[in-house]
Amino acid sequence: MLTVTLTAVGPAAASAADEVEQVVNGGFTAGTDPWWSTAGMPITLRDGKACVDVPGGTTNRWDASVGQNDIDLVAGETYRYSFTATGDPDGHVARAIVGLSVAPYDTYFEASPALTVAGDTYSYTFTSAVTTAQAQVALQVGGSPTAWGLCLDDVSLVGGVPPEVYVPDTGPRVRVNQVAYLPRGPKKATLVTEATDRLCWQLRNAAGATVARGYTVPRGVDASSGQNVQTIDFGGYRGRGTGYTLVADGETSRPFDIDAAAYDQLRVDALKFYYPQRSGIEIRDDLRPGYARPAGHVGVAPNLGDDSVPCQSGVCDYRLNVSGGWYDAGDHGKYVVNGGISTWELLNTYERTTKPARLGDGTLNIPESGNRVPDILDEARWELEFMLSMRVPAGQPLAGMVHHKIHDANWTGLPLLPHLDPQQRELHPVSTAATLNLAATAAQAARIYRRYDAAFAKRALVAARIAYAAALAEPARFAPESDGVGGGAYNDSKVDDDFYWAAAELYLTTGEKKYADDVLASPVHTADIFGPGAFDWASTAAAGRLDLALVPSRLPGRAAVRASVVRGAEKYLQIQAGHPYGVAYAPPNNMWDWGSNSAILNNLVVVSAAYELTGRDRYRDGVFEGMDYLLGRNALNHSYVTGYGEVSSQNQHSRWYAHELDPALPNPPKGSLSGGANSSIQDPYAQSKLTGCVGQFCYIDDIQSWSTNELAINWNSALARVASFVADQS
Repeated sequence: MLTVTLTAVGPAAASAADEVEQVVNGGFTAGTDPWWSTAGMPITLRDGKACVDVPGGTTNRWDASVGQNDIDLVAGETYRYSFTATGDPDGHVARAIVGLSVAPYDTYFEASPALTVAGDTYSYTFTSAVTTAQAQVALQVGGSPTAWGLCLDDVSLVGGVPPEVYVPDTGPRVRVNQVAYLPRGPKKATLVTEATDRLCWQLRNAAGATVARGYTVPRGVDASSGQNVQTIDFGGYRGRGTGYTLVADGETSRPFDIDAAAYDQLRVDALKFYYPQRSGIEIRDDLRPGYARPAGHVGVAPNLGDDSVPCQSGVCDYRLNVSGGWYDAGDHGKYVVNGGISTWELLNTYERTTKPARLGDGTLNIPESGNRVPDILDEARWELEFMLSMRVPAGQPLAGMVHHKIHDANWTGLPLLPHLDPQQRELHPVSTAATLNLAATAAQAARIYRRYDAAFAKRALVAARIAYAAALAEPARFAPESDGVGGGAYNDSKVDDDFYWAAAELYLTTGEKKYADDVLASPVHTADIFGPGAFDWASTAAAGRLDLALVPSRLPGRAAVRASVVRGAEKYLQIQAGHPYGVAYAPPNNMWDWGSNSAILNNLVVVSAAYELTGRDRYRDGVFEGMDYLLGRNALNHSYVTGYGEVSSQNQHSRWYAHELDPALPNPPKGSLSGGANSSIQDPYAQSKLTGCVGQFCYIDDIQSWSTNELAINWNSALARVASFVADQS
């Protein structure tokens, strides 16, 4: 059996006078006490190092661990966690943590170094958010199919060290859309500079020749980034080509194109994200090269499968076949409320496109291609069928209601491909929100699928009617905030928006007066629903409002509905005009939301609706400019769409797109959207790097930052919707 050597740094290590060592016997000079290891994996001393034989065949990182408990931490104190480690053979990844040694085993800091036979010394700095005497330092080393060896030495946790200041590499100070501007669209860039007077700029083509020039417009300090900035407007240039750059203040931007073709491809890539997110089906290499994997959660060991899933204890006494659907984000959970808004946005993308052939059969290269149904509808149906399967069966209490979610009983670690997940899967209680999400999307599906599959459309409408009636009978069954073990809680105790959305979709599909009456009676109908973020999984009123404005109907007062959408779009355009980075998003107190990139895109969906309603170019141009932020014109000079732009997100939080942790696994596919700046930085890794960050700077492209860098089905649906609009208009 192979062995890994662990080397600890003891109290004798050099330290400043105010530094305090928290680890006891970190150099293993006094044997192995008080260190512990997982049962069956004893620690032995070899050449002054603590070594363990790590067994193969485990699933999670924490299935095999070495650590020390009873570590003191003080909130606000900065610590340096360091150790020397070897791994034999090369390439095994350890999860180095500082966390709570008792339930609920919170993690305060984590890193995932790839170990080598030659060994290396690893050192990390973090600031504790808690005070506790029950912390632990540990290396979690399970999850390998084969045995290997680990040795540690010089393990140290020193308090009182200076905070390590993380400074992101933001590249040149001229920030541009790194992908493409449209030849007849707006073209703006942002210059970060200390200068307060206007400066000269030049636009250069790929040959280096200057093809346009002008002066910047000083904008002062941008609140969302804390930077002093100026705007470059080169919209007067109407040429086409590749490899353009902007030069200003002695800086040259990253290259970009002036061409519309990129957005046709972005629409396709954003939609192709969904096929490798599928559960319950093999992902084929011929359809998605580099992303092949066995089917996940189909009952093949170690999976327990999704074809006969029990409820959580005390919830129900039946089992459901809930195979299929999309994995929601970077974990293996499947959630009806997030599936609902994601499915609506894909169906909306098809319903609103002016070029349906661009979304037709064969455009996404998925297993259903060639069946004479647009691929985007085939993809959306994969999730719709899952949502339909989450209903309480007839004859059971609460029949017609929908289970909120299904996921593992306990959290799993990274990386973990879906087919290797050994956890018991559980159905969670029904909720009014989930039931209304099904009612809304199934009603919408009924009108869209009629021409392609009348039987499915009829089945969807029957399900929508039953779900809506069931929700009316149980209007206050809410998912609890505490239900977040093994998967996200997705709690939502405000469902007047969901009732409004469901009634709107049922009315638009059936034309029936009872649904129109519910729409008109809802207080949501006349409320100003276009806040800092227009809509998301928990705020769905805008989904109903937009469809009522855009889908033809005889709803009384429809002109006022349409006018309210235009007013919402005006609000976002005003925010965009005042923003030095051209972002139609300004959250209160500059506190950027989790998934801010999705919020930005969904605001642009409202602006695109205003263009459809009015035909005014200013709304179309607002959407065009709004895309610039996502594709590189931002404080970090970073494209949030994988594979688009010279520097883009590559390490989104995911259990199977985990190249950062395992070189044998891929990065996320081209067209995957990162969540983006999140001022609350809830994960330990982001906290260790970004504490005190301002707005746009609350982001880091690391797989461990699940609060700033996760991918998710509802974020990519927003990208697909806006990319499709841009591609159609261009």
